[in-house]
Amino acid sequence: MKTFELPETPRQLRRMLARRLGIGALLVGSLAGGLAYWVESYRVEQRTLEQAIAGVRHFESPAMQLAVSGEKGDGHSAISQLLTDEFVGIRVFAPNAEMLFDVWRPLPEALKEVARQQRHPWPIPPNSHSKRIPVAGEELVQVILPITANDGRLAGYVEGVSLVSRAALQERKQQIRWAALTASISVFIAALLLYPLMSGLLSRTVALSSRLLESNLSLLRSLGNAIAKRDADTDAHNYRVTCYAVTLAEAVGVDKETIAELVLGAFLHDVGKIGIPDQILLKPGRLTSEEFQVMQTHAVLGIEIVAGNPWLAGAEQTIRHHHERYDGKGYPDGLSGEAIPFAARIFALVDVFDALTSVRPYKPALSLDETLSIMEREVGQHFDPAIYVVFRQIAPVLYEQGQSRDHAQWILELKVMLERCFKMKTAPEGAVTV
Repeated sequence: MKTFELPETPRQLRRMLARRLGIGALLVGSLAGGLAYWVESYRVEQRTLEQAIAGVRHFESPAMQLAVSGEKGDGHSAISQLLTDEFVGIRVFAPNAEMLFDVWRPLPEALKEVARQQRHPWPIPPNSHSKRIPVAGEELVQVILPITANDGRLAGYVEGVSLVSRAALQERKQQIRWAALTASISVFIAALLLYPLMSGLLSRTVALSSRLLESNLSLLRSLGNAIAKRDADTDAHNYRVTCYAVTLAEAVGVDKETIAELVLGAFLHDVGKIGIPDQILLKPGRLTSEEFQVMQTHAVLGIEIVAGNPWLAGAEQTIRHHHERYDGKGYPDGLSGEAIPFAARIFALVDVFDALTSVRPYKPALSLDETLSIMEREVGQHFDPAIYVVFRQIAPVLYEQGQSRDHAQWILELKVMLERCFKMKTAPEGAVTV
C-alpha cells in the first residue's frame, strides 16, 4: 500500500502546483527553445546556401560558356560584370578541373586564399556542390556548378564565392535567438494560462481524495467498533497498541509507508475475533486446548474479513502474523526470524507490553519492572532482539502514557498520529476521525 500524502495546507498545495508547473515549463521551454534554435539555424543556413546556389546559376550565360570553351571573345569582362556585393569571386575550371581564370571583387588576399585552398568534389550535372566556410568572423559560401555545352557535353565548372558579412551573420543569429526565445516564452505563457485551470482541478482532486480517505478511516472505525461490541476490552486496547506501535516504529526509523500499514494493521489486528463464538471469546477462565485452537483462528479470520479491500491490503501482514514468534513457535504459519514481516515483529512487542501493563478480567496490571522482566526473558524467542533494544529505551515513556491517559486522550492521540501518517490536514471540515 502506498502512503497517501497530501499537502498540509491549501497554500502548500498552490506552491506545489506552481513549483511543479514551473519546473515543467522550464524543461519544456528549454526543450522547445533548443528545438526552435536548431530548426531555425538549419532553415537559415539552408536558405543561405539555396540563395548562393541560385545566384551561381545565374552565371549560366553565353559569356560563361564562351569562357569555359576557350573561344575568343569578351567573356572574361562579361563575367566580371556579374560580380556583386554578395558574390565576391568567380573561378572558372576546365572539364579536367584545371583552373582557367578567376575574377575577384576587391577583397582581402587572406579571404581569397582560404577559398582557393578548399578541396571539394566535382559534381556531375545537374548536381551542384556547396560549402560554408567560417573565416575571420565572417562566412564564405562556396558553390561549384558544372557547365554544359549546347550539345550536352561537360564544358567545365564555375565556382561562385559569396561573402556573408559580420553584420549579416549577427542579423542571422539574432533571428535564430528570437525564434528560440519566442518558443520558450510561448511555453511559459501557456503554463501561466493553465495554472488557474490546473489549480482548480487539483483542488477538486484533493477534496475527492480527502473524502475517500475519510471513508476509508470511517471503515476502519466501524470495524474497530464491531470488535469492541464483541469484546469490551478490545476497544481501548486497539487505540493504545496502535499508538505504541507507531511510536516504536518511528523510534526504529521505519519508513512512512510501513508505518501507515502498521497503523491499519495494529488497529484491526483482532478483527478476526468477530468470527469467534461468544462462549470462547467471552469465557472468563482459561481456555481448553480445543478452545484455544479455535481462538487461534482469529488471525486467519481477520484476513478473510479485510480481503478485497485494497486500502487495507497493507494491514494483512500484521493481522495475520501478530502472533508469530521469533523462534518459529507462533501461529498461524510458524514463521521465524526475519521471515516474519517487520511490522508484525514491531507489533508483537507492544501487544504483549499492553497486555501485561493493563488490567484484564483474569489479572491485574503489572508494574514496569515486572513487565520488562517478563519480556526480557522472551527476547530472541518471542521478540526480535534488535527491535527490543529500541523498545527498551522508550518503554518507560509508553508505560507512563498507558497509566496516565484515559480512553478519550488515546482517541485524540491516535487522531494526531493519523494526521501525521495520512496527511489529513487538508481534508474538508467535518472529516471523520477515529
